[in-house]
Amino acid sequence: MAIFKFKALNEHGHEISGEIEAETKKHAMELISLKGNIPESVKKKAGASSKKESSKKFEDFFTSVKPKDLVLYSMSLKTLIQAGVSIIQTFQILEKQTENQKLRSVTVEMVENISQGASLYDAFSKHRKIFNNLYLSMIKAGELSGTLPNVLDRLIYILEHEEKVRSDIKSAIRYPIIVVFFLIIAFFVLLTFVIPKFAAIFANAGLDLPLPTQICVGMYSLLQNYWQYMLLFSAGFIFLLFRYIKTEKGLFMKDLFLIKTPLIGPLFLKAAMSRFGSIFSILQASGVSVLDSFKILAETINNNAITKEFEKIQELLVEGRGISMPLRQAKYFTPMVVNMISIGEESGNLDSMLQEIAKHYDIEVEYATKNLSDALGPILIVGLAAVVGFFAISIFLPMWDLTKMV
Repeated sequence: MAIFKFKALNEHGHEISGEIEAETKKHAMELISLKGNIPESVKKKAGASSKKESSKKFEDFFTSVKPKDLVLYSMSLKTLIQAGVSIIQTFQILEKQTENQKLRSVTVEMVENISQGASLYDAFSKHRKIFNNLYLSMIKAGELSGTLPNVLDRLIYILEHEEKVRSDIKSAIRYPIIVVFFLIIAFFVLLTFVIPKFAAIFANAGLDLPLPTQICVGMYSLLQNYWQYMLLFSAGFIFLLFRYIKTEKGLFMKDLFLIKTPLIGPLFLKAAMSRFGSIFSILQASGVSVLDSFKILAETINNNAITKEFEKIQELLVEGRGISMPLRQAKYFTPMVVNMISIGEESGNLDSMLQEIAKHYDIEVEYATKNLSDALGPILIVGLAAVVGFFAISIFLPMWDLTKMV
């Protein structure tokens, strides 16, 4: 809701003015007409908004659009358009049905834009923080080709597919992260509460402390005397690291590190190949050109290291070298991907081959996720045993010497 200033003629022909609360300018004019007045001018009050609008903005700030919300929104959009409902009515219905506050606010703005003659693509493209380049490109392709319901159906598949892959990867790394977190806590608890008490006993007994105990005592002394500086250094390092990761070079190095890391790297690479196959096949089936497809893929693959390779591929595509040859010269694309695309090009059945690539790497991602979970279990157990064993040796070696003295 917003506040509009208006001038109108009442039923006696006298000019009146005032303010009215409405969703859009058109809505404000309708409300003025319903009161028996003829609107002359309606303008949105500058810098003013209703309490409801301010509250909505506040809610929007703390509301995020999750993949699940976007899938449901896209499904409703597809169903309404397929049923023959007009675009304006479709978005008015979506405004009432959408539970996510941010999506609802966006829908209100899109209704206004479309009412003023904007295309569907233009209305969506004003909200790029919610609808990514892939989403916008698919909307544009569907709008131009007149096959929007079919394109939205493919888009929904991609959104669901992406969420499944993302969820599988999160599930694989969630347990190790929790274990490592509690392992670090256990390390500091033992170092700050257990070791000092035993160290005091050993010092009073005049024992020569073995090397593991000396290391523990040294670490405790360092932590006790310089914890402020260590905390400041850690906070500064984390801050600078996050700042660096937000830069173009930092994002590239982070993604390159993820791909090169043992165990995790193959999983991320296979997930990227699955994403590449599924998105590329949908774009081809929707009538998007190969060059435009690679531009979209470069923006939606979610890995800057692979995106750099897409930029090189685009240069070769402009030169007219086909698809398989540029891919063969690029990094990270497996021989299987290159060969299947080559067969698809030659047979004129590229979108089917890309679907097969996506299916194959979906299975690969599942296996890689399981293998990662299976491999990390023993590694974490060894790490836990090493930490506990180190502290146990640090305590029990001097205790053994103390019993000998007694």
